[in-house]
Amino acid sequence: MISPNGIKSILFDLDGTLRIHLPSGGEVFNAYALSLGIALHPEDLTRAARWEHYYFAQSPEIKADGEKFKSQKFENDSFWINFGRRRLIVLGCSPVQAVELAPQFSAHMAEHYKPEVRVPEKVPALLADLKNAGYTLGMVSNRDKPFDEQLTEMGLREFFHFTLAAGEVNSFKPDRVIFEAALQRAGTSASETMYVGDNFFADVVGSRRAGLRPVLYDPRGLFPDAECPVITSFDQLPALL
Repeated sequence: MISPNGIKSILFDLDGTLRIHLPSGGEVFNAYALSLGIALHPEDLTRAARWEHYYFAQSPEIKADGEKFKSQKFENDSFWINFGRRRLIVLGCSPVQAVELAPQFSAHMAEHYKPEVRVPEKVPALLADLKNAGYTLGMVSNRDKPFDEQLTEMGLREFFHFTLAAGEVNSFKPDRVIFEAALQRAGTSASETMYVGDNFFADVVGSRRAGLRPVLYDPRGLFPDAECPVITSFDQLPALL
């Protein structure tokens, strides 16, 4: 299938795009801050949400933290205490206050952050329509290990011709190598390939760097200056084809 815009394959991000947490970690973190009397203004919340996208997009900060806390950083309590410290500073706390509160926030998140995993509304129907129309569909994630089993549990694996975890090719978005590896699996050129993701810094910057055609899924309006097509719900995607 070739769309009027020349698209033959459509690649998707997983976490934050086709797999979402309700409530989000940021929402639970912010609610706890408010419960402690920390004043948060709308601009603080937006700044922190944008910063999280930046941080987890292989930023220099997360690379330094990953080295400091070594392997399995996401399972390391010290990593998350440090993450909380960073996020509190972004929210407007002083560095001293952030250091004092970070262990408390980490403990609260460990005990109370029990999100429900959901697939955004209309995604299964959309994927079925795209696959039936003849598009090659792929899933490209910054995860360390393959995630096909989780996709099967979510009821989505059947729609994808292939999946790719960054750890399989030792390249993490926004590096262009992971996107080039995905193109090889898709069998299409960069100009024939659309990439849909929620993280501007990882998904838009990375896919554009590799020559793909990015689409930002941004239901919260965090990136008004994305300079690429933006959707806030998945029923808007077909119009871009």
